[in-house]
Amino acid sequence: VFWYQQPPRNGLKLVVSSSTWSHNSYENGYSEAKFEVNRENTNYTRMTIKNLTPKDEATYFCAASDH
Repeated sequence: VFWYQQPPRNGLKLVVSSSTWSHNSYENGYSEAKFEVNRENTNYTRMTIKNLTPKDEATYFCAASDH
């Protein structure tokens, strides 16, 4: 699962990738302290954004692949 952030009037930025076989992998500038990803099973995942500020204003997307 890939989580993306799209700030107003900007392109998509990858925040974190998550899989069932490895740890969450955060891109530079993003961390688990701010963007917590929980994957309870292979069919359900959730990203929680902690301590929101105006800088967090964006549209957030997830993308999944089933291989």
